[in-house]
Amino acid sequence: MTDTTVAFDLGPQTLIVARLAEGVRDEQLADPTPCPRCAVRNLLGHLTGLSVAFRDAARKDLGPTTDTPADAAGPDIGPGWREDLAKALDALADAWRDPASWTGMTRAGAVDLPGAVAAAVVADELVIHGWDLARATGQEYAPDPAALRASHDFLRAAAEQSDRGDGAFGPVVPVPDDAPLLDRAVGLSGRDPRWTR
Repeated sequence: MTDTTVAFDLGPQTLIVARLAEGVRDEQLADPTPCPRCAVRNLLGHLTGLSVAFRDAARKDLGPTTDTPADAAGPDIGPGWREDLAKALDALADAWRDPASWTGMTRAGAVDLPGAVAAAVVADELVIHGWDLARATGQEYAPDPAALRASHDFLRAAAEQSDRGDGAFGPVVPVPDDAPLLDRAVGLSGRDPRWTR
């Protein structure tokens, strides 16, 4: 993927994810998600961690948060996870509103990449994991259109560049060309859009 992604506001998508997290009931924390071997609580922990990491990536504040590999062990949540996640999502959106975050090089998941590509990656994380969380907890989900387009474009490019036909999160699941854009993005991520609890 190139660094030609057009800048957009991540705020609408972070608000959507925050609302989904608010809707999670305590008894759902151990429930499965479309992420293999990942319960709701691990997904929420991952969302918190990636929000902090990509906040720091936007600020070019490179260090432990941006050097943690993406395939590190699934995180858990602490007792104040609701407040922690809401704050992390808000700070993430704010950091990417700085035009400088979209330029030059940065790092996330222990990978060096252009700022605009990092923005596309975090948009993808927020869109796909928002879908994961909504499906796992039985909530309605309509992602922000700009973030969804960035996610789809990133996933399509990643799948085209993979000689194994893998998506960012696993083998691509075939979805009809005329399916809704969210379903196509979900399929490109390696998930089945028909997944249910």
